[in-house]
Amino acid sequence: MAADAVDEAQLRDLIPGVLAVLVHRGADFATAEDAVQEALIRAVETWPNHSPDDPKGWLITTAWRCFVDLARSDTARRRRELRVSDEPPPGPTASADETLQLYFLCAHPSLTPASAVALTLRAVGGLTTRQIAQAYLVPQATMAQRISRAKRTVSDVRLDRPGDLRTVLRVLYLVFNEGYCGDVDLAAEAIRLARQLAATTDDTEVAGLLALFLLHHARRPARTRADGSLVPLTDQDRGLWRRDLIAEGVTVLQAALARDRLGEYQAQAAIAALHADAQTADETDWVQIVEWYDELVRLTDSPVVRLNRAVAVGEADGPQAGLAALAELDPALPRYTASAAYLHERAGDLATAVRLYVEAAAQAHNLAERNHLTLRAATLRHRLSGEGD
Repeated sequence: MAADAVDEAQLRDLIPGVLAVLVHRGADFATAEDAVQEALIRAVETWPNHSPDDPKGWLITTAWRCFVDLARSDTARRRRELRVSDEPPPGPTASADETLQLYFLCAHPSLTPASAVALTLRAVGGLTTRQIAQAYLVPQATMAQRISRAKRTVSDVRLDRPGDLRTVLRVLYLVFNEGYCGDVDLAAEAIRLARQLAATTDDTEVAGLLALFLLHHARRPARTRADGSLVPLTDQDRGLWRRDLIAEGVTVLQAALARDRLGEYQAQAAIAALHADAQTADETDWVQIVEWYDELVRLTDSPVVRLNRAVAVGEADGPQAGLAALAELDPALPRYTASAAYLHERAGDLATAVRLYVEAAAQAHNLAERNHLTLRAATLRHRLSGEGD
């Protein structure tokens, strides 16, 4: 590690292993996590001038000493202090299995999705409470309470109990979908955590999720304009797409698909790869995309997947076919109205499209999407008024 700077991403990569060592030595999860955070602060303060030869060993030693100090300062933990006493002799560092178990702990089924995300970002990702609060646009005190409650909930869960990898993947998916806010890039953080998770397990769905993240993130530079407004996929400057991430995502996906254990994240990544492969919007292989959506429907039977499939059918077989597929779904589904507006526009029914775009804008959950839909309605109104002249 460089003597004049601390690589914070590399530092955070060490956190799961360090935390797992403390828990296996007998530390309760809540206090151990606080101790690791304190050790990270000390690393940032001291490593630029005194870089350790063994960064992980340094963190383990420092975090354990912090844990003992915290245990001693709490009279309610005197009995535990007698158990842990002073620093134990050096032992093996956390294995990949132990790191994976830590992911399971942070995505424990007793936690709400919001709490699981916050705890994963804090305990596994190494983000501060302030950073997480800023990313989710909530007061720091609120996020601190959420994390504290989550740590108490899992404090008695043993690290050697089987966990649910699918729950871990859902948590990382939620993190990625938050994207970017403030000084924390949650999409990039989700990719970092997914890489870390992929190093601990050969599960094909972990690889599928990582590929999905990479392929979606590759389009990010073209997704918004300088003023923050959204750029639809069909209008994006594909020269801005990051080909390095696309190549990596496709390689990861192909290796996963070759093992013939198809899951929903691999199917989603396959759809993203087909979009990435098209040099122009007109070259998109919509027929094959519909086939992958059929696989996704089979795997998930998700109404949202059926909604996206209807739009893809509209591109592959014409807007009327898309509207027919959409008519089979619940109009209360998120983005149903926006999808209907788009398909009616493609069908040439501009008056209906305008009405639906206005309705969809009122239903939008973020300003960028609301502005995009409102602008689309205004553009079509202008075209209608021109046709009437």
